[in-house]
Amino acid sequence: MANHILLVFEGARSEINLFNNLNKFYINDNNNTILIAVFGTTIYTLYKQVTKESYLDLFTLIKEKSAKDSDICSISRDDVSEIYLFFDYDGHASNASDAKIHEMLNFFNEETDNGKLYISYPMLESLKHLKNNTPFQDTVAESNKNYKKLVNKNCDKCYLNITKLTQADWNVIISEHCKKLNYLINGSFCFPVELIDQVTIYLAQKEKYINPNNQVAVLSAFPVFIADYYGYNNIPSLIGRIS
Repeated sequence: MANHILLVFEGARSEINLFNNLNKFYINDNNNTILIAVFGTTIYTLYKQVTKESYLDLFTLIKEKSAKDSDICSISRDDVSEIYLFFDYDGHASNASDAKIHEMLNFFNEETDNGKLYISYPMLESLKHLKNNTPFQDTVAESNKNYKKLVNKNCDKCYLNITKLTQADWNVIISEHCKKLNYLINGSFCFPVELIDQVTIYLAQKEKYINPNNQVAVLSAFPVFIADYYGYNNIPSLIGRIS
């Protein structure tokens, strides 16, 4: 029976630390076994790998790149019910391409098939880019190597260390990012009432921020994933924040 959920991360340290903290409060379902694999480089390299083999099977690619002692090495594709990929937009990367992003999102759009791709704008650290008395709907950033330093100077102290986030911290993070998502798409800073797919998010980023200003609306993939996983109608009551 396929009861494994595979999460594929761009990096090994920060992403795993973040998810291990998140998993204390969410996604820790005893009916499924969560496996983690690390691709180890940017989304654009992943694109190159999958396209040069006419879209080879993602599970096979990840398994080949995983360490020999990784849990994924002992299972087959039939054991995996869902695959989720988490990567940075990383618009400053030397091989960055918006056309590639669009094509990847269209291909990796179903967790039970090819896998579902989630993108953080501009990168993982967007998760903690929250500061009291600063409207999050107005928080934008350029995708460059200085973003991590910028975030650490412009976030509340409780979010600095992602390994020590409490459930209350996560509730705020999920709330703010979900409302930011709705603001990006619908212009209203409130909870979405229905699922917003990753292609729609990307196209809104491109039209409203990337093309005109070479910026992105700061938005983390992880709260969006949580909202997709549980359902948007359930999130307000789940996290206890509906304002």
